[in-house]
Amino acid sequence: MRALVSRSDVRLLLAGQTLSMFGDWAMLIVLAIWTKVLTGSSSAAGLVFFVFALASLAAPIGGLVVDRLPKRKLMIATHLALAGVMCVLLLVHDRGDVWLLYLVTALYGLGGDLFGSARSAMLKAMVPDALLADANGALQSVREGLRIVAPLAGAGIYAVAGGGAVALVDAATFVASAATLVALRFEEPPAAPREQHFVRELSAGVTHIARTRVLRELTIGLGAALLVIGFAETLIFAVNSKSLHRSPSFIGVLSAFQGVGAIAGGLTAAALVKRIGDLRLTGLGLLTFAAGDAVLLVPRLGAIAPAVVVAGVGIVWAVVALATAYQRRSPSELQGRVSAAANMLFSVPQTISIALGALLVTLIDYRLEIAIMTVCTLFAGAYLLSRKGDAALESEVALAA
Repeated sequence: MRALVSRSDVRLLLAGQTLSMFGDWAMLIVLAIWTKVLTGSSSAAGLVFFVFALASLAAPIGGLVVDRLPKRKLMIATHLALAGVMCVLLLVHDRGDVWLLYLVTALYGLGGDLFGSARSAMLKAMVPDALLADANGALQSVREGLRIVAPLAGAGIYAVAGGGAVALVDAATFVASAATLVALRFEEPPAAPREQHFVRELSAGVTHIARTRVLRELTIGLGAALLVIGFAETLIFAVNSKSLHRSPSFIGVLSAFQGVGAIAGGLTAAALVKRIGDLRLTGLGLLTFAAGDAVLLVPRLGAIAPAVVVAGVGIVWAVVALATAYQRRSPSELQGRVSAAANMLFSVPQTISIALGALLVTLIDYRLEIAIMTVCTLFAGAYLLSRKGDAALESEVALAA
């Protein structure tokens, strides 16, 4: 990590991303709160997150755009465009304007996916392979750290000054992020050559994942886990009320515990990738997440609080290892499409599991649902740990580090 932060280009990128991710976390929760206030409907507020997730279905097109265009210019243009999109929220005044909230949410999701794919490709070109895990770990630590404070800040600004004020703050963070990218020294990788078959170009990311053994196994293992991991989004509410007998506001405390674990996971992931490899760390991360989930069955705060920390560590280990694996095993001209394809392949099962978890918690005992999630995640983690990584690639990275 020291070698990473000693680079001025990385420090500049992290500074800009810290600002924009703060705005993201603050704005997303406010979009849901704002919808709830205007409509009085919890389902309408929940639809905000569904619309945001739907953007991943357009990810392959965004990935092709990323591979065809200069990465930095595309990232700058995307954040400036999103700053303009945020200003549309100044037109929202009453229930009749709720459609604008959904429109902005959809554009927010599309822009975020496009920017994320471009950033992944940029990191691949900007830092050596030996530092990719450090870079991904640093970004994940910043993201999870901001997840603790930014939603509270966004909700506070909304309560005092309204949604328009939060939108202007978010727009300012996008402009600031674009400014850091303008100042960033970065040598663009070659753009992907045009092919005659558009569908083949569009599906190149999925095809590369399917043909690359380690990426294929990672997708199968983590995809299977994500079919149940989304249960946690609703289960935490059941645990909070039925096991801990706390008020809904206590969810914020549990989220803070998870954030602490996630930060720890981000700070330690790079060293573990270099020691055991990205494939095995993804498996270990899933096993760690499952172990934390299992302890949620114990109806005591002294057990549940550390369990949430452990689960936070595990999920971030898996995320960092996965991102690093896709970057290392994909050529520069495919980075955007591979990142976009991975986002789509993982967002779909996660969205399904969130919806299924919300349904199951009304039909079966929440403890049984926790047990199902734990067992399935354990099997997925064990599957990945049983796979063989690329010995030559892992040795090369370890030596370079």
